Amino acid sequence: MSLAPDEPTPPPAGPPSRLPDLGLRAAGGLVSVVAGVVTGLVELMLATVRVAGQLIGVSVLVAIGANIVLSWFAHETVGRRWSVALPAVPWFLLMAVAAIRTNEGDLLLAGNNWVGLVMIMAGAMTFAVMGFRQILAVPRTPRG
Repeated sequence: MSLAPDEPTPPPAGPPSRLPDLGLRAAGGLVSVVAGVVTGLVELMLATVRVAGQLIGVSVLVAIGANIVLSWFAHETVGRRWSVALPAVPWFLLMAVAAIRTNEGDLLLAGNNWVGLVMIMAGAMTFAVMGFRQILAVPRTPRG
C-alpha cells in the first residue's frame, strides 16, 4: 500500500495540432512562389545566350526542367491540386512583364528572339501538363 496521494491522471490526448503542418505547407508555398520568380529570371537571362553568334536554346531546356521540378515541389509541399499555380502565376507575370517595352525603349524579351518565344511556350505547356496531371491524379490515401 502506497502512502503517496493519488496523482491526477493526465487528460486524454486529443488530435495532434495542425499548426506545424500548416506552417510547413505555407513555407513550402512561399518557397514555390519565390522559386518561380528566380527560375523565371534565370531563364530570361539565358534566353540571349549565344555561341559563335547564334542563339542556343538552353533556356528552353531550363524552363521545362525547372517548371517540372517546381510543379512537383509545390504539389508535394502544399498537398493541394491547385498548388501548381503557386510557381506558375509569378512565372507567367514575369514573362509578361519581360515582353513589354518600357518608356525608355528597353525590352527583356524581344519578338525576334526565337529562344524567348519557344521558352515561354514550352514553360507554359509544362505548367499546363503538370497541372493537368495533378488534377487527374488519384488522391493518395494517408498512411497510418
